[in-house]
Amino acid sequence: MPALSFQLHSTDVSTKARAGTVTTDHGVIETPIFMPVGTVGSVKALTVQQLQEDVQAQIILGNTYHLYLRPGTEVLEAAGGLHKFNGWNKPILTDSGGYQVFSLANNRKIKEEGVVFQSHIDGSKHLFTPESVMDIQRSIGADIVMAFDECPPYPSDYKYAHKSTELTHRWLERCIKHFNATPGKYGYTQNLFPIVQGSTYKDLRTASAQFMTSTSLTGCAIGGLSVGEPEEMMYEFTELCCDELPVNKPRYLMGVGTPWNILECIALGVDMFDCVMPTRNGRNAMLFTSKGVINIDNKKWEKDFSPLDDGIDCEMSNYYSKAYLRHLIKAKEITGLTIASTHNLAFYLWLVNEARKRILDGSFAAWKKEMVEVLKRRL
Repeated sequence: MPALSFQLHSTDVSTKARAGTVTTDHGVIETPIFMPVGTVGSVKALTVQQLQEDVQAQIILGNTYHLYLRPGTEVLEAAGGLHKFNGWNKPILTDSGGYQVFSLANNRKIKEEGVVFQSHIDGSKHLFTPESVMDIQRSIGADIVMAFDECPPYPSDYKYAHKSTELTHRWLERCIKHFNATPGKYGYTQNLFPIVQGSTYKDLRTASAQFMTSTSLTGCAIGGLSVGEPEEMMYEFTELCCDELPVNKPRYLMGVGTPWNILECIALGVDMFDCVMPTRNGRNAMLFTSKGVINIDNKKWEKDFSPLDDGIDCEMSNYYSKAYLRHLIKAKEITGLTIASTHNLAFYLWLVNEARKRILDGSFAAWKKEMVEVLKRRL
């Protein structure tokens, strides 16, 4: 049996929603799952203990681009990998850095060999190739590593999208060859996921999903969505990809999204999600709750001493009041950022766990329809 395995427990009868388990050398992940983003080896404003106890996260992300620049692979290898470095003993997934390089549109050059880019820290020049990105992720030591891809912007014309997709496929072949030729560094197995691209063109997306399926890797990601296209288009292409990808392997939709995006995409067959939204929005006074969206900056919460959200299983969300958190945010007290970020992540984990329960007991479709409307409310 491979180091990463996926067991499908139930599929909703009215939608394509799935409940399963992903098993890695660092533990089991119950799907559908949301993965907090720990870009530089830390989920912003949270400790590992808060992630485990308050958020109840099962897997977190690290980012290859950021960790390569700082602290660097030499430090990570000396520590024994990112698990030892940051103290997180559950599964870790690393993004290949492709999206970050894409984001540096004015400071990078794409060619067949790879991508030359300038560091956002000091302006120094670096080259990412499919091979070097595999080596960096080996050094980081993630359980799931992502292939190096190009994420085309939205909108892209067909000619560019086609060229970009073909490049991603050639890079994947190089990733697989190099990954298979290099051993892990820390005594456990790492698993490579490819990334479906193709912009918003059905034939390119279909061909890319079929190409990724043909590699027989242990899971697959869907990239290049939630980059500016309308929500309905994102759903259309997510469903198209899920319909092409294997039933017996986990599907990871990269960088999505709002709570309602996540529920809609679970219904389309996605198993794994990540997004900076819960922490980024939390730091900017937006709370996602089981009753709707709150801007905690608003004066209406000044004397509201009710809990942040007593509808979810999070001690911090049940303990602190809206009035107190508003005070902290207004006072620019750093504790406020921790409470808001912890709450939002705990809410996201509660949401996917609740979705899993509903898939297993057969009530997902009706619950999802009702919940999407609730989650969009502005309180």
